[in-house]
Amino acid sequence: MGKKYDADIDNILAKRHDNGGDFWASSDARLSVGNPFSTLSSLLLLHELGLTEDHEAVTGAIHLVLDAWREDGRYRLAPGRAVYPCATAEAARVLCRYGYTDDPRIQKTFSHFIEIQHNDGGWRCNKFMYGRGPETEFSNPGVTLAVLDAFRFSENIDNEPALDRSVESLLDHWVSRKPTGPCHFGIGKLFMQVEYPFLRYNLFYYVYVLSFYARARSDRRYLEALGILKAKLDEQGRLVVERPHQKLSNLQLCRKGQPSEPATGRYLEILGNLKGS
Repeated sequence: MGKKYDADIDNILAKRHDNGGDFWASSDARLSVGNPFSTLSSLLLLHELGLTEDHEAVTGAIHLVLDAWREDGRYRLAPGRAVYPCATAEAARVLCRYGYTDDPRIQKTFSHFIEIQHNDGGWRCNKFMYGRGPETEFSNPGVTLAVLDAFRFSENIDNEPALDRSVESLLDHWVSRKPTGPCHFGIGKLFMQVEYPFLRYNLFYYVYVLSFYARARSDRRYLEALGILKAKLDEQGRLVVERPHQKLSNLQLCRKGQPSEPATGRYLEILGNLKGS
């Protein structure tokens, strides 16, 4: 990434004890507290900044995530807490970024996801924060996107019918846009604002992940979403970050209203995936 982002890396590394433990974890080894500077989110941020597992802080954080793996393929990110698909998806997508896709533990996680796939093709958590209604019978698009973000690193993803169904569920959500699933993921004004890095369900993350799936790349719904994202480019063809996480506002990586070289790189990756098809 070059020295331009060294200050961002130093900023994130300086927070490694802020949650009470080491490697951005709490004192009782919770790995998703303190977002966006939790263990999982910090690993994702550092990966975007080019810091590899050669760094001891990255190594230590990855070991914490691997220690959270359960024999059935799930990840328990907090002791004594329920284990939800969203947590397993977040752990898996981070580990896959650091090259663990072929690890037997990740392969077991992939099998687990296929086993628990919801009947509409996506994934959902049985946690009803907003009460129960007809919309909560559907999968959570945000969780589904995170699962597909992990699966995109695996081989032969376009030969797995279960993943085609997952892609279709997200393309359907582009049309309906209504809040759906127990966590009420919807598509509205906030979704349409470019957010980077990929921490939450939003247009850029949606278009990026689906670009890896042949089932999506030629679909008119996907191309419509891509067209909206393309309109966000500045005159030099750079992607402008519209809605960074508030606590990341001081990072050069994702300054609000400014073009981001790493975000633009991800956009170019999208175009490369489309050319590949």
